[in-house]
Amino acid sequence: MSQAMIEVLLLAGIAIFIGWRLYVTLGQDQGPPEGRPRGPQAEPMPQAPAERPTDNVTDLRPSFTGPAASGLEAIYEADQSFNPRTFLQGAKGAYEIIVGAFARGDRDALKPMLDTDVYEAWDAAIGEREASNAQAFELLRLRSAEITEASLDDARIARVTVEFQAELGDGETTSRSDEFWTFMRSVDSNDPNWILDDVDTP
Repeated sequence: MSQAMIEVLLLAGIAIFIGWRLYVTLGQDQGPPEGRPRGPQAEPMPQAPAERPTDNVTDLRPSFTGPAASGLEAIYEADQSFNPRTFLQGAKGAYEIIVGAFARGDRDALKPMLDTDVYEAWDAAIGEREASNAQAFELLRLRSAEITEASLDDARIARVTVEFQAELGDGETTSRSDEFWTFMRSVDSNDPNWILDDVDTP
């Protein structure tokens, strides 16, 4: 092979190599740098789903039904922390504590839970029982508790009456108790506790 032919082949090989490199570098669509959108036709980034509102029981307005509905609503309008269902649960607990303390003659437990007039009457009853050595009736079972009346006076004193039906016993005799207990509380007070204001029988 002549020297001239060798030079032609060598130049042709160099040209082919250079052309191939240009194709590799410029002839392919490499796309945008990673993380950068492709202009107006790029798909939008997915949006995070909107948070669903969380149901909060404390934000729900309690329902007012029954004979005391208007009074309960008036109390709620003055103090929106008031909830009849929660109140009734607390009243049941107070009934059990107060009846138990009265049966034991525990004046220290009774005094902060009773209005002055009620405490004085019950203190006298405990004294008479102690003087006669009579057996105290204890709570055997709370049969039912139902709100029957509610009101809010001009002094912003809330009163709620609950009818309690219970069974009491002294170890030998069992009797049924049916009483209306009225609890009171100032809606402007920082003290959340209600006190027993009155006790009536049907």
